[in-house]
Amino acid sequence: MERRRAPRRLVAADEPLCQARLRTGARLCVLDASSWGALAETTERLLPGRHLDVHVVSSQGRVLVRSRVARAFVARLEADAIHYRAALAFERVIDVRVTGYAMPAPFLAVESERGNPYPDRAVSTDIEFAERLSA
Repeated sequence: MERRRAPRRLVAADEPLCQARLRTGARLCVLDASSWGALAETTERLLPGRHLDVHVVSSQGRVLVRSRVARAFVARLEADAIHYRAALAFERVIDVRVTGYAMPAPFLAVESERGNPYPDRAVSTDIEFAERLSA
């Protein structure tokens, strides 16, 4: 029986949603997400029950959302790091759709007409000065 509040979706590595941060500065790599939570991988030790403030880039822009660590486990071991996976439960709904990311105004502006092209060098030598400059 499905007990999730909302369907999950995989998050691509090139999406802004993929990179999240804890308020303390630690990085999270979001693997999959729903509007009520996310599965993230990090080198921070996140214990179940811990409350976190997470900066997420969603279709609403950059959002700070309070969340709780529902589950956590060791995902892989390296010589110099331990990687954890943690299921985060958001306290409020976040829009995590693939389309609709907020873009800054310069990217949304319609391309304006191009200005006049630079004159050719042959044309620029045709300039005549009315006065002669003295040295």
